[in-house]
Amino acid sequence: MTAVGDQQPAPSAPSSRPVPPKDWLPGLAENAKTDVVSGFILFLIALPLCLAIALASGAPAIAGVIAGIIAGTVACLLSGSYVTINGPAAGMIVIVAGAVTELGFETALAVGVVAGGIQVLLSFAKAGKMTGFFPLSVIHGMLAGIGLIIMSGQIHVALGRLNPGAHGFHILTEIPPSFQNLVPEIAVVGLAAVLVMVFWPRIGGPAKIVPAPLVAVVVGTVIAAINGAGDILVGEGDDQRSSRVDLGGGLLEGITSPDFSGVLSGPGVKWIFLYLFVASLESLLTAEAVDKLDPWKRRSDMNRELFGKGVGNMVSSALGGLPMIAEVVRSKANILNGARTRWSNFFHGLFLLVFVLAVPSVLELIPLAALAGVLLVVGFKLAHPNDFRHALHVGKVDFALMLITAFTVLLTDLLIGVATGIVLGLIWAVVKGTSIGNLFKPAVSVSDQDEQITIVLRKALGFHNFIPLRSKLDALPPGKTVTLDFTDVHYVDPTVMERLHDFEANYTADGGTVVRVGDERLVADSHHEFATRTAPKTRAHA
Repeated sequence: MTAVGDQQPAPSAPSSRPVPPKDWLPGLAENAKTDVVSGFILFLIALPLCLAIALASGAPAIAGVIAGIIAGTVACLLSGSYVTINGPAAGMIVIVAGAVTELGFETALAVGVVAGGIQVLLSFAKAGKMTGFFPLSVIHGMLAGIGLIIMSGQIHVALGRLNPGAHGFHILTEIPPSFQNLVPEIAVVGLAAVLVMVFWPRIGGPAKIVPAPLVAVVVGTVIAAINGAGDILVGEGDDQRSSRVDLGGGLLEGITSPDFSGVLSGPGVKWIFLYLFVASLESLLTAEAVDKLDPWKRRSDMNRELFGKGVGNMVSSALGGLPMIAEVVRSKANILNGARTRWSNFFHGLFLLVFVLAVPSVLELIPLAALAGVLLVVGFKLAHPNDFRHALHVGKVDFALMLITAFTVLLTDLLIGVATGIVLGLIWAVVKGTSIGNLFKPAVSVSDQDEQITIVLRKALGFHNFIPLRSKLDALPPGKTVTLDFTDVHYVDPTVMERLHDFEANYTADGGTVVRVGDERLVADSHHEFATRTAPKTRAHA
């Protein structure tokens, strides 16, 4: 699962933050031992994923490697996080594939350059809080929809057929014919990759060191060499293609210049917006999630995070690479392998660069079906049933928003899916008694008396009006006693419940104290700690 799906409620924060290791240049020598080891393991994880994500996006395989190198060696040094790993990720496959199909690869690169430039501008505009507007159930649904699209496309490749790139209901109806006409030798490779991805992490021992995607690719490559699957052409007639990775001459030959001639057309502007929206949202949410896992409880600078990703996307796209985001699975692996600073990210990019320059021919032995098998499991994790189950535990409305968003994304497109989820969320907020004036503006006042800060909350609190409240919370001086007064609140949605929980954990970790009053009168819609809270009807007011 990516950023949002992997977020878990933060543990009770300690009274003070642990002293973090030195970062930036002083941390290079001090933490080299752990960061180099983690960087090497990340390189082993990233290499097959870079190739798989590029090919699934309709881009040259080398485009994924270029993005991985730039993400590690450039973007990480400019970003605002510490142990978050950057690179091409499954969450962008649908966006890039759509842009490449509609605009062509060179113009899609230009889209990436422009979107990266806008990310840089947004960082100066302090837009790092933008994640506060989107309901988490809709974001979960968006990622689940992307996962469903990835699976519905890559199943064809895993069976030895071409991805038809179908849309609407055809994205589902095109699957049975591929099963009926599968290529047995190639399907065995795809199945083996899926099984390795599922069962390797459960083995323990060496599985903790050697990542599943690498093992899946190695096993698939060996099987293909034995049964000849790598020599079989896929497709029919003039559309036949190799069933193995083609690097197109290597890293230097893969550098491609963007074509800006159509970037400001209607379709170009649409894809710029989608690049910007998904890449920025996923990166910021991932940084938030990884901050909760950081052993030193460091907090990312979200505006600087936008700046680093923006520069990285401009450079990567200018050289022929994919867009990049912060990626939660690799970031988790980074922490588990003992990384201490951003230099582990740098070393993973450096190892990618050295490997691709030294032995590019090794990569061209990899069968596409093995990479498709890897992505099938990645897509399944994005749309994992447990995430839908979690949404149902939070509340029926959250579950409905997630489900509707996911399948609208699958059957229409990402923009319509997310817009549908947000509109339905706004309608539900109005149904729950949120006035039009309160819909985008919270009713909140702050009083500061010596060591005591009281924040009086009134009316409705939801994703739709949380950003102004978050700005007030972020501006609070540390180390004081903050009282959140819910006495006059009649509605709080799950997104705000979780965001306030995160605020309490962070503020307490910085040495402060947070106290809630008046929330005991609010009735939860479920037993989940982030469930919607509503005042009894006799006490509710708009």
